[in-house]
Amino acid sequence: MFDRLKLSASLLYDEVTAHRLTLGRALYLTRTKLHHGLRAAYYRDVVRPWILATPPFENTDDARCEIHVLTSNDDWLNLLWTLKTFYHFSGCRYALCIHDDGTLTPTVCGRLQTAFPKARIIRRSESDQRLAPMLAKYPRSREFRALNKLALKVFDFHAYLESDRLFLLDSDILFFAAPTTLLAVVSDPATTYNTLNKDWRHGYSIETDQVQALLDFTLPPLINAGLGLLHRGSVPFDWVEEFLVLPGIMSQSHQIEQTLTALCSARFGYRMLPEEYDVYIGPRRAGAVSRHYTGPIRHMMYDEGIRDLVRNGFFEALGQPRSEVPGSLSGSLVPK
Repeated sequence: MFDRLKLSASLLYDEVTAHRLTLGRALYLTRTKLHHGLRAAYYRDVVRPWILATPPFENTDDARCEIHVLTSNDDWLNLLWTLKTFYHFSGCRYALCIHDDGTLTPTVCGRLQTAFPKARIIRRSESDQRLAPMLAKYPRSREFRALNKLALKVFDFHAYLESDRLFLLDSDILFFAAPTTLLAVVSDPATTYNTLNKDWRHGYSIETDQVQALLDFTLPPLINAGLGLLHRGSVPFDWVEEFLVLPGIMSQSHQIEQTLTALCSARFGYRMLPEEYDVYIGPRRAGAVSRHYTGPIRHMMYDEGIRDLVRNGFFEALGQPRSEVPGSLSGSLVPK
């Protein structure tokens, strides 16, 4: 137990000392870390790092489909929860490729490799060299990738894809049971179209009704690029270059990547994932097998999602003794 507490304290210390700690920054950290309450802060800052002590997933080598994820020095711990809950509850071992947005430290890369020994970890410096010649004739795409870290989901995922199927997975998703319907869609040879989850609100950087007349296909509303299946060749770079001239597409930096994925998928062939994988706001639905904790409810990933996983024996299921997991703590120290 003491080792687990040291682990949590060490990661918190790394976060604090990454910047010079002034009185102003101390007040800022206090406000932001406690903004959603003590329970969220506890499960985020104390319990969340304990995922590092769980056993690795050794055999992520099923080449029928390949998981691609993008992570940063801010969200790699969330990614570990995303991947470990997916691999545990799904039972599958799809090949894994982790893309560094340019902020990962060597220490973090080492921790990710320890957790998934067979994963490919693509450093940003490596991918910059690989993508440069591939984007040489696409000036708008080249500029977009240079300025927007999320652009790596558009270009790098497909440049490094070694399977015919790409499983798209964001680091703000948790799984609570076997995603049977999702896996059936992903593994079905008849699924020749792209399929992603449905967003809770309009999440494109373009207004659909304003650009529809400029498109040679129908763009469905509410495509979310956080979870689902993409096929090899479904996001060709010449299409991306073409779409980058659409009116307003560069207006919302955090939505451009999702808009481009939606546009390419709609032209390639698209159907929405089943309703149970929709993004939604509010408490988790009874019986939900997964949940996408999008921006407005990110704090619920900790005080709802991780909390429920811990209380339902997730750490024990991964092979940790009961005495070594947070749920075994008692007293007022643990928010209920």
